[in-house]
Amino acid sequence: MQFSQLGVVGRNTLPFLFLAGSVLPARAQVAPMSEPPVVQGWRAETVTDALPQAWAMTWLPDGRMLVTGKAGTLHLVAGGKVQAVPLEGLPALMASGQGGLLDIALHPADKGPNVRLYMTMASGSSSENRTILVQGVFDGKKVSGIKTLFRAAPAKSGGQHFGSRLAWMSDGSLLMSIGDGGNPPQRVGSMLARDQAQNLGSHNGSILRLTAEGKAAPGNPLATQSGALPELWSYGHRNVQGMVVAGASVYASEHGPRGGDEINRVVGGKNYGWPIQTLGLDYVTRAPVGKGSVPGMVDPLVVWSPSPAPSGLALYTGTAFPQWRGSLFSGSLAGMDVRRVELDKEGKVVRQEKLDIGKRVRDVRQGPDGHLYVLTDEGNSRILRIVPDKS
Repeated sequence: MQFSQLGVVGRNTLPFLFLAGSVLPARAQVAPMSEPPVVQGWRAETVTDALPQAWAMTWLPDGRMLVTGKAGTLHLVAGGKVQAVPLEGLPALMASGQGGLLDIALHPADKGPNVRLYMTMASGSSSENRTILVQGVFDGKKVSGIKTLFRAAPAKSGGQHFGSRLAWMSDGSLLMSIGDGGNPPQRVGSMLARDQAQNLGSHNGSILRLTAEGKAAPGNPLATQSGALPELWSYGHRNVQGMVVAGASVYASEHGPRGGDEINRVVGGKNYGWPIQTLGLDYVTRAPVGKGSVPGMVDPLVVWSPSPAPSGLALYTGTAFPQWRGSLFSGSLAGMDVRRVELDKEGKVVRQEKLDIGKRVRDVRQGPDGHLYVLTDEGNSRILRIVPDKS
Protein backbone atom coordinates (compact mmCIF):
# COMPACT_ATOMS: atom_id res chain seq x y z
CA MET A 1 0.00 0.00 0.00
CA GLN A 2 1.26 3.50 -0.79
CA PHE A 3 2.05 5.85 2.10
CA SER A 4 -0.57 8.22 0.68
CA GLN A 5 -3.19 5.53 1.21
CA LEU A 6 -2.07 5.10 4.80
CA GLY A 7 -2.25 8.84 5.30
CA VAL A 8 1.14 9.29 7.04
CA VAL A 9 4.59 10.14 5.76
CA GLY A 10 7.21 7.63 6.86
CA ARG A 11 9.00 8.82 10.01
CA ASN A 12 12.37 7.45 8.97
CA THR A 13 12.60 9.95 6.12
CA LEU A 14 11.99 13.04 8.27
CA PRO A 15 14.57 15.68 9.26
CA PHE A 16 15.47 16.41 12.87
CA LEU A 17 14.61 19.42 15.03
CA PHE A 18 17.18 20.89 17.40
CA LEU A 19 15.67 22.10 20.69
CA ALA A 20 17.70 23.41 23.64
CA GLY A 21 20.68 21.25 22.83
CA SER A 22 18.60 18.10 22.30
CA VAL A 23 17.99 16.34 19.02
CA LEU A 24 14.37 15.34 18.53
CA PRO A 25 12.75 13.81 15.42
CA ALA A 26 10.40 16.19 13.62
CA ARG A 27 6.74 15.30 13.82
CA ALA A 28 5.28 13.20 11.04
CA GLN A 29 3.06 15.20 8.69
CA VAL A 30 -0.11 13.70 7.28
CA ALA A 31 0.24 13.13 3.54
CA PRO A 32 -2.70 14.39 1.48
CA MET A 33 -4.60 11.76 -0.48
CA SER A 34 -6.09 12.53 -3.86
CA GLU A 35 -8.58 10.04 -5.32
CA PRO A 36 -9.19 6.84 -3.33
CA PRO A 37 -9.90 3.70 -5.34
CA VAL A 38 -13.53 2.88 -6.15
CA VAL A 39 -15.17 0.10 -4.14
CA GLN A 40 -17.70 -2.32 -5.70
CA GLY A 41 -20.19 -4.79 -4.28
CA TRP A 42 -22.89 -2.33 -3.23
CA ARG A 43 -25.89 -0.59 -4.74
CA ALA A 44 -28.11 2.32 -3.78
CA GLU A 45 -31.85 1.94 -3.25
CA THR A 46 -33.88 5.14 -3.53
CA VAL A 47 -36.00 5.75 -0.44
CA THR A 48 -37.38 9.02 -1.84
CA ASP A 49 -36.45 11.67 -4.39
CA ALA A 50 -39.15 14.17 -3.36
CA LEU A 51 -37.35 16.39 -0.83
CA PRO A 52 -36.63 20.08 -1.40
CA GLN A 53 -32.93 20.84 -0.98
CA ALA A 54 -32.18 18.94 2.20
CA TRP A 55 -29.38 19.25 4.74
CA ALA A 56 -29.67 16.60 7.46
CA MET A 57 -31.62 13.53 8.53
CA THR A 58 -32.36 11.61 11.71
CA TRP A 59 -34.69 8.84 12.88
CA LEU A 60 -37.59 8.87 15.32
CA PRO A 61 -37.88 6.07 17.88
CA ASP A 62 -40.57 4.41 15.72
CA GLY A 63 -38.23 4.24 12.68
CA ARG A 64 -39.63 7.15 10.67
CA MET A 65 -37.23 9.80 9.42
CA LEU A 66 -37.10 13.55 9.89
CA VAL A 67 -35.22 15.58 7.27
CA THR A 68 -34.43 19.30 7.34
CA GLY A 69 -34.83 21.46 4.23
CA LYS A 70 -32.32 24.28 3.90
CA ALA A 71 -35.05 26.81 3.09
CA GLY A 72 -36.63 26.29 6.53
CA THR A 73 -38.79 23.21 6.09
CA LEU A 74 -39.00 19.92 7.96
CA HIS A 75 -40.18 16.64 6.40
CA LEU A 76 -41.38 13.32 7.75
CA VAL A 77 -40.37 10.33 5.59
CA ALA A 78 -42.15 7.00 6.04
CA GLY A 79 -42.78 4.20 3.56
CA GLY A 80 -41.21 6.23 0.78
CA LYS A 81 -43.72 9.05 1.26
CA VAL A 82 -42.83 12.60 2.32
CA GLN A 83 -45.02 14.75 4.56
CA ALA A 84 -44.37 18.38 5.52
CA VAL A 85 -44.04 19.02 9.26
CA PRO A 86 -45.11 22.47 10.53
CA LEU A 87 -42.48 24.34 12.54
CA GLU A 88 -44.38 26.58 14.96
CA GLY A 89 -42.33 29.53 16.18
CA LEU A 90 -39.15 28.98 14.18
CA PRO A 91 -36.95 32.11 14.56
CA ALA A 92 -36.14 34.27 11.56
CA LEU A 93 -34.03 32.18 9.19
CA MET A 94 -31.20 33.40 7.00
CA ALA A 95 -31.48 31.12 3.97
CA SER A 96 -28.65 32.57 1.92
CA GLY A 97 -25.32 31.22 0.70
CA GLN A 98 -24.39 28.31 2.95
CA GLY A 99 -26.96 29.41 5.54
CA GLY A 100 -30.38 27.98 6.23
CA LEU A 101 -32.02 25.32 8.40
CA LEU A 102 -29.19 22.88 8.94
CA ASP A 103 -28.61 19.94 11.31
CA ILE A 104 -31.14 18.00 13.37
CA ALA A 105 -30.90 15.71 16.40
CA LEU A 106 -33.34 14.14 18.85
CA HIS A 107 -32.72 14.02 22.57
CA PRO A 108 -31.41 10.47 23.11
CA ALA A 109 -33.50 9.92 26.24
CA ASP A 110 -36.83 10.64 24.52
CA LYS A 111 -38.70 7.60 23.22
CA GLY A 112 -42.07 9.19 22.42
CA PRO A 113 -44.80 10.04 21.83
CA ASN A 114 -43.40 13.56 22.32
CA VAL A 115 -39.69 14.02 21.63
CA ARG A 116 -37.38 17.00 22.04
CA LEU A 117 -36.03 18.06 18.68
CA TYR A 118 -32.82 20.10 18.31
CA MET A 119 -31.95 22.00 15.13
CA THR A 120 -29.18 24.36 14.09
CA MET A 121 -29.77 27.25 11.73
CA ALA A 122 -28.34 30.47 10.35
CA SER A 123 -30.17 33.41 11.86
CA GLY A 124 -30.00 37.15 11.14
CA SER A 125 -29.30 39.19 8.03
CA SER A 126 -26.58 39.28 5.41
CA SER A 127 -24.81 42.01 7.39
CA GLU A 128 -25.17 40.41 10.84
CA ASN A 129 -25.77 36.70 11.34
CA ARG A 130 -24.72 33.72 13.42
CA THR A 131 -25.37 30.03 14.01
CA ILE A 132 -28.03 29.30 16.61
CA LEU A 133 -29.42 26.18 18.30
CA VAL A 134 -33.18 25.80 18.74
CA GLN A 135 -35.33 23.20 20.46
CA GLY A 136 -38.94 22.22 20.00
CA VAL A 137 -41.23 19.29 20.77
CA PHE A 138 -42.39 16.94 17.99
CA ASP A 139 -45.74 15.28 18.74
CA GLY A 140 -45.87 13.13 15.61
CA LYS A 141 -47.47 15.82 13.44
CA LYS A 142 -45.88 19.19 14.20
CA VAL A 143 -43.02 20.82 16.09
CA SER A 144 -44.24 23.34 18.68
CA GLY A 145 -42.78 25.41 21.48
CA ILE A 146 -39.63 26.22 19.52
CA LYS A 147 -37.16 28.25 21.56
CA THR A 148 -33.61 29.44 21.04
CA LEU A 149 -31.17 27.67 23.35
CA PHE A 150 -27.86 29.08 22.15
CA ARG A 151 -26.51 31.88 19.93
CA ALA A 152 -22.92 31.82 18.71
CA ALA A 153 -20.91 35.01 19.24
CA PRO A 154 -19.64 37.22 17.79
CA ALA A 155 -22.00 37.88 14.90
CA LYS A 156 -20.54 37.88 11.39
CA SER A 157 -21.61 39.02 7.94
CA GLY A 158 -21.96 37.13 4.67
CA GLY A 159 -23.22 33.65 3.95
CA GLN A 160 -20.19 31.44 4.61
CA HIS A 161 -19.08 28.88 7.19
CA PHE A 162 -21.86 28.16 9.64
CA GLY A 163 -20.51 24.73 10.61
CA SER A 164 -23.57 23.36 12.36
CA ARG A 165 -23.25 19.63 13.05
CA LEU A 166 -24.65 18.17 16.26
CA ALA A 167 -23.62 15.01 18.13
CA TRP A 168 -24.66 13.69 21.55
CA MET A 169 -22.01 12.39 23.93
CA SER A 170 -22.54 9.46 26.28
CA ASP A 171 -22.77 11.79 29.31
CA GLY A 172 -25.80 13.57 27.82
CA SER A 173 -23.91 16.66 26.67
CA LEU A 174 -24.32 17.97 23.14
CA LEU A 175 -21.49 18.85 20.75
CA MET A 176 -22.16 21.62 18.24
CA SER A 177 -19.77 22.83 15.54
CA ILE A 178 -19.42 26.51 14.59
CA GLY A 179 -17.63 27.67 11.41
CA ASP A 180 -14.91 30.34 11.46
CA GLY A 181 -17.04 32.93 9.64
CA GLY A 182 -15.66 33.01 6.10
CA ASN A 183 -12.76 33.40 3.70
CA PRO A 184 -10.51 36.45 3.29
CA PRO A 185 -11.16 39.31 2.89
CA GLN A 186 -14.09 38.52 5.23
CA ARG A 187 -13.49 40.12 8.62
CA VAL A 188 -15.07 39.83 12.05
CA GLY A 189 -14.26 42.95 14.03
CA SER A 190 -10.61 43.87 13.62
CA MET A 191 -9.39 40.45 12.45
CA LEU A 192 -9.81 38.18 9.48
CA ALA A 193 -12.77 35.89 10.08
CA ARG A 194 -10.59 32.79 9.81
CA ASP A 195 -8.42 34.00 12.72
CA GLN A 196 -11.46 33.68 15.00
CA ALA A 197 -10.64 29.96 15.14
CA GLN A 198 -7.63 30.77 17.37
CA ASN A 199 -9.57 33.25 19.53
CA LEU A 200 -10.79 31.64 22.76
CA GLY A 201 -13.05 34.64 23.27
CA SER A 202 -15.07 33.61 20.19
CA HIS A 203 -17.33 30.66 19.45
CA ASN A 204 -16.44 30.83 15.76
CA GLY A 205 -14.10 28.13 14.47
CA SER A 206 -14.76 25.75 17.35
CA ILE A 207 -16.70 22.76 18.63
CA LEU A 208 -18.87 23.55 21.65
CA ARG A 209 -20.03 21.23 24.42
CA LEU A 210 -23.45 22.18 25.78
CA THR A 211 -26.05 20.86 28.16
CA ALA A 212 -29.44 19.78 26.82
CA GLU A 213 -30.63 23.27 27.81
CA GLY A 214 -27.98 24.98 25.66
CA LYS A 215 -25.72 26.10 28.53
CA ALA A 216 -21.99 25.45 28.88
CA ALA A 217 -21.56 21.83 29.95
CA PRO A 218 -19.75 21.42 33.28
CA GLY A 219 -16.11 20.38 33.07
CA ASN A 220 -15.34 21.91 29.67
CA PRO A 221 -11.52 21.78 29.53
CA LEU A 222 -10.94 25.32 28.24
CA ALA A 223 -13.24 27.07 30.72
CA THR A 224 -10.45 27.68 33.23
CA GLN A 225 -8.30 29.62 30.74
CA SER A 226 -8.37 33.39 31.06
CA GLY A 227 -10.70 34.98 28.51
CA ALA A 228 -12.01 31.66 27.17
CA LEU A 229 -15.73 31.21 26.57
CA PRO A 230 -17.11 28.43 28.80
CA GLU A 231 -18.88 26.59 25.96
CA LEU A 232 -15.65 25.84 24.05
CA TRP A 233 -14.64 22.18 23.80
CA SER A 234 -12.04 22.32 21.00
CA TYR A 235 -10.84 25.05 18.66
CA GLY A 236 -8.75 25.71 15.57
CA HIS A 237 -11.49 24.40 13.23
CA ARG A 238 -12.37 26.00 9.90
CA ASN A 239 -15.82 24.61 9.12
CA VAL A 240 -16.83 21.25 10.58
CA GLN A 241 -19.45 19.61 8.33
CA GLY A 242 -19.54 16.10 9.76
CA MET A 243 -19.33 14.80 13.33
CA VAL A 244 -19.91 11.44 14.99
CA VAL A 245 -19.41 10.11 18.51
CA ALA A 246 -18.04 6.55 18.55
CA GLY A 247 -17.72 5.27 22.09
CA ALA A 248 -15.03 7.36 23.76
CA SER A 249 -13.91 8.90 20.44
CA VAL A 250 -15.24 11.89 18.53
CA TYR A 251 -14.51 12.27 14.82
CA ALA A 252 -15.12 15.40 12.76
CA SER A 253 -14.73 16.16 9.06
CA GLU A 254 -14.12 19.74 8.03
CA HIS A 255 -13.66 21.91 4.99
CA GLY A 256 -10.18 23.30 4.56
CA PRO A 257 -9.26 25.77 1.85
CA ARG A 258 -8.00 24.46 -1.49
CA GLY A 259 -6.44 21.05 -0.85
CA GLY A 260 -6.85 21.06 2.94
CA ASP A 261 -10.01 19.08 3.81
CA GLU A 262 -9.58 16.97 6.94
CA ILE A 263 -10.92 14.29 9.25
CA ASN A 264 -9.84 14.74 12.87
CA ARG A 265 -10.14 12.69 16.01
CA VAL A 266 -11.27 15.45 18.34
CA VAL A 267 -10.29 15.60 22.01
CA GLY A 268 -11.61 18.25 24.36
CA GLY A 269 -9.21 21.10 25.10
CA LYS A 270 -7.08 20.60 21.99
CA ASN A 271 -6.17 23.04 19.20
CA TYR A 272 -6.69 21.69 15.67
CA GLY A 273 -4.60 24.37 14.07
CA TRP A 274 -6.66 26.41 11.65
CA PRO A 275 -5.43 28.72 10.15
CA ILE A 276 -1.88 28.28 11.57
CA GLN A 277 -1.67 24.56 10.78
CA THR A 278 -3.14 23.42 7.46
CA LEU A 279 -2.05 21.85 4.20
CA GLY A 280 -4.56 24.01 2.28
CA LEU A 281 -3.80 26.84 -0.12
CA ASP A 282 -5.28 30.32 -0.29
CA TYR A 283 -8.08 30.44 -2.86
CA VAL A 284 -6.75 33.61 -4.51
CA THR A 285 -2.97 33.55 -4.17
CA ARG A 286 -2.53 29.73 -4.16
CA ALA A 287 0.05 30.27 -1.40
CA PRO A 288 0.09 27.98 1.67
CA VAL A 289 -2.19 29.35 4.39
CA GLY A 290 -0.21 27.86 7.27
CA LYS A 291 2.36 25.21 8.10
CA GLY A 292 1.78 21.51 7.65
CA SER A 293 2.42 20.54 11.25
CA VAL A 294 2.91 22.80 14.27
CA PRO A 295 4.00 21.75 17.79
CA GLY A 296 1.14 21.98 20.26
CA MET A 297 -1.51 21.50 17.59
CA VAL A 298 -3.20 18.22 16.66
CA ASP A 299 -2.47 16.66 13.28
CA PRO A 300 -5.48 15.36 11.34
CA LEU A 301 -6.12 11.68 10.64
CA VAL A 302 -6.83 12.36 6.97
CA VAL A 303 -6.10 15.20 4.54
CA TRP A 304 -7.55 15.29 1.01
CA SER A 305 -6.17 17.14 -1.99
CA PRO A 306 -7.92 18.08 -4.19
CA SER A 307 -10.65 18.99 -1.73
CA PRO A 308 -13.77 16.78 -1.96
CA ALA A 309 -15.73 19.15 0.38
CA PRO A 310 -16.62 16.64 3.12
CA SER A 311 -20.13 16.59 4.56
CA GLY A 312 -21.94 14.23 6.94
CA LEU A 313 -19.93 11.61 8.82
CA ALA A 314 -20.92 8.18 10.11
CA LEU A 315 -19.25 5.21 11.80
CA TYR A 316 -20.46 1.89 10.39
CA THR A 317 -21.38 -0.84 12.89
CA GLY A 318 -23.85 -2.82 10.75
CA THR A 319 -23.70 -6.41 9.56
CA ALA A 320 -24.58 -6.13 5.83
CA PHE A 321 -20.95 -5.29 5.03
CA PRO A 322 -18.75 -7.07 7.62
CA GLN A 323 -15.60 -5.73 5.97
CA TRP A 324 -16.78 -2.17 6.62
CA ARG A 325 -17.39 -2.49 10.36
CA GLY A 326 -15.54 0.15 12.34
CA SER A 327 -14.94 2.36 9.29
CA LEU A 328 -15.77 6.03 8.98
CA PHE A 329 -17.93 7.11 6.04
CA SER A 330 -17.63 10.73 4.92
CA GLY A 331 -19.94 12.34 2.40
CA SER A 332 -18.46 14.51 -0.33
CA LEU A 333 -20.10 17.49 -1.98
CA ALA A 334 -17.57 18.33 -4.71
CA GLY A 335 -16.41 14.72 -5.05
CA MET A 336 -19.98 13.42 -5.37
CA ASP A 337 -19.07 10.30 -3.44
CA VAL A 338 -18.88 8.70 -0.02
CA ARG A 339 -15.40 7.95 1.27
CA ARG A 340 -14.69 4.94 3.46
CA VAL A 341 -11.84 5.45 5.90
CA GLU A 342 -10.77 2.16 7.47
CA LEU A 343 -9.23 2.32 10.94
CA ASP A 344 -7.22 -0.33 12.75
CA LYS A 345 -7.66 -1.23 16.41
CA GLU A 346 -5.40 1.65 17.42
CA GLY A 347 -7.48 4.10 15.41
CA LYS A 348 -4.88 4.57 12.67
CA VAL A 349 -5.95 4.96 9.05
CA VAL A 350 -5.03 1.86 7.03
CA ARG A 351 -7.13 2.21 3.88
CA GLN A 352 -9.36 4.58 1.95
CA GLU A 353 -11.81 3.89 -0.86
CA LYS A 354 -14.91 5.57 -2.25
CA LEU A 355 -18.48 4.79 -3.24
CA ASP A 356 -19.34 6.79 -6.36
CA ILE A 357 -22.77 8.40 -5.90
CA GLY A 358 -22.75 10.79 -8.87
CA LYS A 359 -24.57 13.50 -6.87
CA ARG A 360 -23.43 16.00 -4.25
CA VAL A 361 -23.68 14.24 -0.90
CA ARG A 362 -24.82 16.38 2.02
CA ASP A 363 -25.27 13.84 4.81
CA VAL A 364 -24.35 10.24 5.65
CA ARG A 365 -25.91 8.41 8.61
CA GLN A 366 -26.32 4.84 9.79
CA GLY A 367 -30.00 4.04 10.23
CA PRO A 368 -31.59 1.96 13.00
CA ASP A 369 -31.70 -0.98 10.55
CA GLY A 370 -27.88 -0.98 10.42
CA HIS A 371 -27.65 0.31 6.84
CA LEU A 372 -25.93 3.45 5.64
CA TYR A 373 -28.17 6.21 4.30
CA VAL A 374 -27.01 8.96 1.97
CA LEU A 375 -28.73 12.35 1.51
CA THR A 376 -27.98 14.20 -1.72
CA ASP A 377 -27.68 17.96 -2.07
CA GLU A 378 -29.77 19.08 -5.06
CA GLY A 379 -33.03 20.82 -5.89
CA ASN A 380 -34.93 17.59 -5.25
CA SER A 381 -32.78 15.78 -2.75
CA ARG A 382 -32.75 11.99 -2.59
CA ILE A 383 -32.34 9.59 0.28
CA LEU A 384 -30.38 6.52 -0.76
CA ARG A 385 -30.03 3.28 1.22
CA ILE A 386 -26.75 1.39 0.68
CA VAL A 387 -27.22 -2.38 0.39
CA PRO A 388 -25.08 -5.28 -0.89
CA ASP A 389 -25.13 -5.87 -4.63
CA LYS A 390 -25.59 -9.59 -5.13
CA SER A 391 -25.87 -9.44 -8.92
